[in-house]
Amino acid sequence: MSIGLLRATGIVAAVMGGLTAGSADARVPAGTWANPSNTVQVRFAPCGRGADAELMCGTVVWASEQAKMDAARGGSPRLIGTQLFSDFEEEEPGRWSGTVYVPDIGREVQGTITRIDARTLVGEGCLLGSLGCREQRWRRVK
Repeated sequence: MSIGLLRATGIVAAVMGGLTAGSADARVPAGTWANPSNTVQVRFAPCGRGADAELMCGTVVWASEQAKMDAARGGSPRLIGTQLFSDFEEEEPGRWSGTVYVPDIGREVQGTITRIDARTLVGEGCLLGSLGCREQRWRRVK
């Protein structure tokens, strides 16, 4: 399993801190989250319109040189600015699911994010069904 999948699924986990009731923007977790090795940071924000206003997406805002090289080898020449998390929808309080783009392998996988507390998220993604699954803990940086 690629380290990229670990990074990406961990990024997904980063999304979960700070859920609140209220408007669509308030319900979508927002902020910047770092993977466990602090080689990638992703900013999550609302990305839907109308009935999809509560969807969440995550875009890379910072990456180490090693993460950039890993992504380039996987076919993603520009890591910063790449949307890694698309159409994440809240399944139940504190748990979201959506699509994760793994730049190291140039593939999309289905993933989940579970909020542990306001500063910790756990992301999980699987390459094929329930095979090749990985989990990471992410921490809020902003």
